[in-house]
Amino acid sequence: MKFFVDTAVIDDIRELNDYGLLDGVTTNPSLIAKSGRNFIEVISEICALVDGPVSAEVASMDYASMIKEGDYLATLADNVVIKLPLTLDGLKACRYFSQKGIKTNVTLCFSANQALLAAKAGATYISPFLGRLDDLNLDGMELIREIRAIYDNYGFATEILAASVRTANHVKEAAIAGADVATIPPGVIKGLANHVLTDKGLEQFAKDWASTGQTIL
Repeated sequence: MKFFVDTAVIDDIRELNDYGLLDGVTTNPSLIAKSGRNFIEVISEICALVDGPVSAEVASMDYASMIKEGDYLATLADNVVIKLPLTLDGLKACRYFSQKGIKTNVTLCFSANQALLAAKAGATYISPFLGRLDDLNLDGMELIREIRAIYDNYGFATEILAASVRTANHVKEAAIAGADVATIPPGVIKGLANHVLTDKGLEQFAKDWASTGQTIL
């Protein structure tokens, strides 16, 4: 599974990239607003920092405006992915960009039928939102499994990008369900390395090593 970080905070992206844990970055209007920075500047800086795909979302809702915004965003860097809403206009825009060879991320997916439409429109990524389904007592992982089955049935190349990931269990379950990618908050990515037994083991190893009075260097 590929790991994208879901943030617009440059320091967090740089830290995870230095660990070698990042395959890409996703942003959205809410994350940009939280950063308090200029949208174009943030996207350009992220694209220069990481080699992988960087999702930049259009702000408009109508087809013509999405095209204008997406065409401009695509000029910022070669690794920009145009993020589009899962609406009929968004799907039409997805087809436009796909035919131009520009990568797309169709976002706010909540049903397998929506995912099927996105794949038919040529989406590079489809983003089902797990946490928001959980909020409604619906099974986000079942959605991942349904999309995986449909895409495998028909050989669609669209990658399943598990979004609205909130916990380490979300990451594990999405991987088991067959998601190609998960876009994850920085804290959750770093938390994947944590386990109480790892901590206890290291504490014991350190104590035993100190008792030997030795040094490696």
